[in-house]
Amino acid sequence: MKILIYSANFAPEPVGIGKYSGEMAAWLVSQGHQVRVVAAPPYYPAWKLDQAYVWPPYRREQLQGVDVWRTPIWVPKAPGGLVRIVHLLSFAVSSLPVMLWQTQWRPNVVMVVAPALVCAPTTLLVARLTGAKAWLHIQDFEVDVAFQMGLLKNPLLQRMVLAAERGLLRSFDYVSSISGRMLDRLRQKGVKEYQVRFFPNWVDISHIYPLTSPSDYREALGIKPDTKVVLFSGTMGGKQGLMVIPEAARKLAHRQDLMFVVCGDGVIKPQLETASIGLGNIKFLPLQPFEQLGQLLGLADIHLLPQSPEAADLVLPSKLSGMLASGRVIIATCLANTEIANVVAHCGLVVAPEDSDALAKAIEQLLDDNEARLQFGKQARLYAEKNLARDSVLGRLVEQLQ
Repeated sequence: MKILIYSANFAPEPVGIGKYSGEMAAWLVSQGHQVRVVAAPPYYPAWKLDQAYVWPPYRREQLQGVDVWRTPIWVPKAPGGLVRIVHLLSFAVSSLPVMLWQTQWRPNVVMVVAPALVCAPTTLLVARLTGAKAWLHIQDFEVDVAFQMGLLKNPLLQRMVLAAERGLLRSFDYVSSISGRMLDRLRQKGVKEYQVRFFPNWVDISHIYPLTSPSDYREALGIKPDTKVVLFSGTMGGKQGLMVIPEAARKLAHRQDLMFVVCGDGVIKPQLETASIGLGNIKFLPLQPFEQLGQLLGLADIHLLPQSPEAADLVLPSKLSGMLASGRVIIATCLANTEIANVVAHCGLVVAPEDSDALAKAIEQLLDDNEARLQFGKQARLYAEKNLARDSVLGRLVEQLQ
């Protein structure tokens, strides 16, 4: 089967949304399918263009057996609001001729991974020109998130964008998303039941699993054996409510048996570092190699999954799947009765978003209850094995594509 994947982010390692284009494409090739990807040069999550891709602006390369076509994208220093829309539009425009060139390849399926929804019209065009099925996968509802976070405030503009979104969604043969609540949102937006597909975030449970010995990172970071680690690892974006982490660390500065570790990159990282000045119980790490992800997640005694109240039910973070697979307890800061809360309730604690007092209290509760931490961790691993195993999830995708 010939599969054309269209995504602004494509990385050989699963970083953020790049996981859905990068890891998925490599897996499909390993199963004997022909895969082409049209993507921007690497720039995420640092929001800075990889210097190795500055010139030439257009290029073709092979990554893990995947035929990748790179096209330019404008990367702003401060993404947000209309600036972010222009950023995504720049890729949609620069990639249009490359996508049209793929029509001679005659793909069977053309899949676009959103964000960015602005790439959806080109996907539909290429699919119709080639007779291929058009598949839209929604990792988060970027339009709804933009409204809730106040990035698009004009009422007339909102109505126009929502109408355009509704029309695009209903034009695809299939529209998938990553959680039950997000599938319900698709139906509310007018997507017919026969178009809806469930395609959750997956995890390689053979690569990430509960460690039976201390993580290599303990020694590298100089963390004592009797010190418990509270870990956040992932992209540091504006819709995650991450400022609660240094606030909680400050409230728990009296705990000599506790260390916060914050790993990753993103637009909020400088603010987090500034807010953590003077705190001896928090360490920052840059984005780590994928090969070390199992050791990194195994460093945690407690995982943190902060979310802002505005975005909590419009996204289901891909980082959650790795946390679950690592077999460690999770604390999520999100609203009750959201998809995140429903998952985490079985393998950790849920506290109100942006409430540092509640977060600090939950951390102390788990620090002082070894049995609860272990039991929650077992439940987390069991959930990952039953619902999120990579080969099972992607195998079901292939069945639907065929």
